[in-house]
Amino acid sequence: MGLPTSKVALLPTFYLPNERGELEAVVDSTPLIRRFEAAHPGRLTVPDDPILSLINDLIEDYADEWLTKAMFHYRWYFADDIEMAGKILPRWRGLNASDESLATMQRVITERQTSRLFLVGSNEITAPVIEASYQRFLTIFDDLIRDHRYVFGARPSSADFGLYAQLTQLAKFDPTPSAICLSMAPRVYAWTDVMDDLSGVEVQDQPWPSAGDAAIWLTPLLTEIGRVYVPALLANAQAIADGLTEMRTTIDERDWVQPTFAYQAKCLAALRSTFSALTEVEQKALLDLLQNTQCAPLFETLK
Repeated sequence: MGLPTSKVALLPTFYLPNERGELEAVVDSTPLIRRFEAAHPGRLTVPDDPILSLINDLIEDYADEWLTKAMFHYRWYFADDIEMAGKILPRWRGLNASDESLATMQRVITERQTSRLFLVGSNEITAPVIEASYQRFLTIFDDLIRDHRYVFGARPSSADFGLYAQLTQLAKFDPTPSAICLSMAPRVYAWTDVMDDLSGVEVQDQPWPSAGDAAIWLTPLLTEIGRVYVPALLANAQAIADGLTEMRTTIDERDWVQPTFAYQAKCLAALRSTFSALTEVEQKALLDLLQNTQCAPLFETLK
């Protein structure tokens, strides 16, 4: 079709003009959402309160960078999930391909993806941490949406869409995590279906909650983020700063080992940059809200 290609083949891919007016392939969901927020006022998904906005960023980041470990782990660690993904993924792009061609693609995809498990941190050492964290998340989020339709109450945010993106696979596609979700957290299973199409949801008259009010019902989720994602971010950044190619730390009182990941160091830097842009009063207010969640260490080096 003559369209440009992205550096990494990911979904969703948008073809948008760059600063020179040339069409380029853009794939990173977080900057894409911010770009669309700026270009299309109304029905915004990022809270306007700076403290609430940073909490939203943190939850969205957890979805993008931690829950994806669970998604990749379950898909390429268990035999039934490997079989499912190996059969279906090639057919999404090649419904008319021959059976012989599809069999080859299944083998190539399966071998490639299972060999890359270690890159996202899925291995024999980390598997118990990933699986326990996924199950805790399901329980926490099922409780949250029992009382609040979305992360921040009455209107969806980019944090919701970050969680939804992982759950389209964890809850709705891969057999093992889907069965766990349906058994442990049926609301989450149903919520993922509801999130498929929110085009009819009117949000203009639905205010964002105050950061203090939202923190009350978000404390369990933020505590889970502080329990697993924050130590992973900090250990990864420290290992990169020390010139190491592998990070070793303890997460949830268990050993964790995986290759360092430069992009997640950028995620930490972005969160800290946003925190630095807050006023001193706002910084203190945020740290007070995060006091019992184990998330405050993300910003402690700045104080």
